[in-house]
Formats: sequence, structure tokens, C-alpha cells
Amino acid sequence: MALVSDYLKYTLHFRFEAGTSRGVLTEKTSYIVRIYDSENPAVMGLGECGPLPGLSADDRPDFEQRLSELCQYFSKLDLQLFSWNVPIVLNQLISQEFPSILFGFETAMLDYLSGGQRLIVDNEFAHGKRPLPINGLIWMGDREFMKRQIEEKLQAGYTTLKLKIGAIDFQQELDLLASIRERFSPEQITLRVDANGAFSPAEAMHKLEKLAVFQLHSIEQPIRAGQHEQMAELCGHSPIPIALDEELIGHMEYVDKFKLLKKISPQFVILKPTLLGGLRHCDEWIELANRLNIGWWVTSALESNIGLNAIAQYTAKFRHLIPQGLGTGQLYHNNFQSPLHIDHGTLLYRPDESWALEALAAGQ
Repeated sequence: MALVSDYLKYTLHFRFEAGTSRGVLTEKTSYIVRIYDSENPAVMGLGECGPLPGLSADDRPDFEQRLSELCQYFSKLDLQLFSWNVPIVLNQLISQEFPSILFGFETAMLDYLSGGQRLIVDNEFAHGKRPLPINGLIWMGDREFMKRQIEEKLQAGYTTLKLKIGAIDFQQELDLLASIRERFSPEQITLRVDANGAFSPAEAMHKLEKLAVFQLHSIEQPIRAGQHEQMAELCGHSPIPIALDEELIGHMEYVDKFKLLKKISPQFVILKPTLLGGLRHCDEWIELANRLNIGWWVTSALESNIGLNAIAQYTAKFRHLIPQGLGTGQLYHNNFQSPLHIDHGTLLYRPDESWALEALAAGQ
């Protein structure tokens, strides 16, 4: 028996131009890690490494080279994997400078240990018995594009909408929120907004007061990450609950995580395993958030269905969930066919449906 690791570079193509505060996305590259026994290659664990350009700590020119070196090194170790030694292997094999590689290897190992069945966490969701509540994401764009998305999500049965703001005129964004609130009360439709750090510290409180009229659930990252004093001030006085997102990136040590949350004291944290170093690191954030009475939810970071499946199964190990950010599987023309489905604002896993992963099995 000899465990082998390699990867496939895979480019995902968006169905539309996806506007973010860092520009418009039309495609996204992921690296699918494969772990298998050279004597039985049909049993293959898969994990996804998908650093986001301009955001991930491991968005760097040598990313693919380092991933290739890690796969080669892993293949020479003559390892045996068990559930108990996965954290040890990750700690000793992969630097914390590469959070998306940590996530990819961690989930590939867990998948391999489950027999290569895409079973990362064995729970009710993975057996099709528990849907997960999710929010409907409204991408940045011109007013008409955003209005179309809002109508589509409402017709699809979502009761929580998250609007990315900061791309168009602020008054137009307020008008869009007003148009929703004129039709639906906060009890009928929950509204979240994500500023992606678009506000300056000087203007942030004024804009938060304007937004508060619409009785929002929360606002993500109103100012750029790294401005801890200003963010702590906003969290202490904002009329809208504030959720930290980009602020968490790069904080890999447990004590560092604790210091950050104690200092800023946000109302929520948003956990993206690809950006934060995988599921074990999310466990640490959740433990600390619970201890400090901070709410949280889990969000995908534009992964394919391979990464999304792992994140969803992980999320489903927790109870009493508010809507999660797991509705990105329908973004791409060429996503991998999977048992993941969205129905009336929930993410479902239909275990009677199969995965279509021929390109990965063939190494294409």
C-alpha cells in the first residue's frame, strides 16, 4: 500500500459577470487534490484548493509550484491515514501560509478515509435527511441587474437575502433595500448586506445609520480589514449588527484568534474554510465565538461542488443554524454534477443521485 497525492487544475466559468468589490469575475481557478492508494486508484479522496485572487493569504505566484511540491512530498512518505492522525499530518506537512491547501488536503484525507464516497462528515445532511437553510446572494451590478436577481430569489422561495453593496451609487442601493421593505416586513424577509470593506472609517457610521432604517439582520465588513480600533468602535456603537469576514483572514493561531475577537467584539463572524485554513480552524473560531457570545455562520468562497459539499457537510454537524452562505453551487456553467440541490431557500443532498467526476478520474 502506498498513498499517492496529485492535483488537477480546473477552471470554473461563471454564468454571468459576478461583481465584487475587487472587480468583476468571469472565471475562477480551483486545484482539486486527489489522494488514493496506488494499488487501488478507484478509491479516491478529493479536496479543493481554491485561493481567491486579491483576497486569500495564499494568492501568490508560487502557489501551484508549492502545491505540486507538497503532493510529491506526500507521495514519498509511505503514510497510512487514520482519523486520529489527519490533524498531525496537516500540521507537519503544510504551512499555515497556505490555508486553501490545508482545506484541500484535510477534506481529501477525510474523503479517502470514508472510501472516496464524498462523505466528509457523516451526518443527516449527507444522508439526505436534513436540509440546510441558506441565504440568497445578490451580486453587485447595475440597479436593473440587482433588481432581477432579487426577484428571482424571491420567486425561488428564499426568506433571507444578502446584497453585496458598494458597487453602485449608495442612494441607489438604499432604494433597492427600500423596494424590498415596502413589500416584505423583517418577519417575512431577512436582509443582510455585505460591504466588503467599501466604507471609509469616516463615513461608515453615517452610512450604517442610513441602512438601519431597513431593519437589517447584519452588515459584513463595513470597513477594510486591519483597522482594528475603528472596527471595534463601530461594533460598539453601530445600529446594525456587524459581522467580520475578511478581518479573520491570516489569524491562524488560537490565541491570536481569541485576541482579535476580544478586541473587536463583533456581533457575528463569517467562516470560510478555504480562506481560514480548513475545518479544524473553523472549529476554533466557533468555539471562541460561542464562548464570547458572538454569533456565526459558514459561507462558501466560490468553490466548485467538491468544496461546497465538504463545507455543507461540516456545517450540518451543528444544530440551530441561521441561514448559511452555501448557495454558490449554481454559479458555474461547468460545475461538477453532484447530489447538491437548492429548494426554497435550503440546500439539500440527494444521496440517490451520483457525482459526475469523469474528468478527475481520468486526470484531465
